Amino acid sequence: MGLAIGGLLVGFLLLIWSADRFVIGASASARIFGISPLVIGVVVVGFGTSAPEMLVSAMAAASGQSGLAIGNALGSNIANVGLIIGATALLYPLRVQSRIVKRELPVLLLCMFLGVMMLLDGELNRVDGLILLCGLIAIIGWTLHEAARNRSDILAREFESEIPLDMTASAAIGTLLLGLFVLVISSRLLVWSATEIATALGISDLVIGLTIVALGTSLPELAASIAAARKGEHDIAIGNVVGSNLFNLLGVMAIPGIIAPGAFEPAVLTRDYPAMVLLSVLLWLFSSNYSLRRGGVIQRAEASVLLLIYLGYLGLLYYHNVNA
Repeated sequence: MGLAIGGLLVGFLLLIWSADRFVIGASASARIFGISPLVIGVVVVGFGTSAPEMLVSAMAAASGQSGLAIGNALGSNIANVGLIIGATALLYPLRVQSRIVKRELPVLLLCMFLGVMMLLDGELNRVDGLILLCGLIAIIGWTLHEAARNRSDILAREFESEIPLDMTASAAIGTLLLGLFVLVISSRLLVWSATEIATALGISDLVIGLTIVALGTSLPELAASIAAARKGEHDIAIGNVVGSNLFNLLGVMAIPGIIAPGAFEPAVLTRDYPAMVLLSVLLWLFSSNYSLRRGGVIQRAEASVLLLIYLGYLGLLYYHNVNA
């Protein structure tokens, strides 16, 4: 088990580093090919920050660990809102000004409704996976349309300041490919390590996916959100999380259905999905005029609520595992 724990730590470190390289390379390459900063931000970066979850889920599903793949998708979304937005807003209260981000939040809730419809029969099959994948394609198309209509959105200015300007085409493509290569290796190492630890501890791969793996694959978003908030780029801090959750819900969830269709643990519907929906609804309320305090600002009080719910959810997982 010591080797598996070491592999897990190395896998996390490589995953964080390679995800950052992948996003930088993809953003710089897109700029060189004339893609607008807003499109780069909401599509390229959104896909890039979800690349760890996608590759880990693909590796897990290919290895027959569909529970880990599903747990990774849902657990990452729960951690993104409860931990990442909670921790970021606790340090730097977040003001949501972007019209695009405000429109994406209710769309995320609609996508959750689509997701639960695919899961109600207790299994995730290839048809479900293809429907979710089609939903992802539709969301990307809608996002591109919104980006074209809102070129002056504050999110465009924030993303423009983040895109690397001093990289040549060869350096950008090289960074992109290197990041992707290491992402694949680190994802494979992470899945192997997580599976070994789950077997040694006698817990399900779903719980490992919901906790350790989900936290690890969400670390790039945590670093990006805190860095953005520290520079006053609040809409990027929230937009990265919302975009990542959309990709996770539609893209990452589709992967186990397509690669390794089958039944999943009932707790997904009774425990994990409701936790994800609750945190997402609260994020929408806190980011709108229905906030507990000033409209459109996630203050430290709201951040504390998100963090406490996340910690309570981890406690619930521990309780269920102990009493299983």
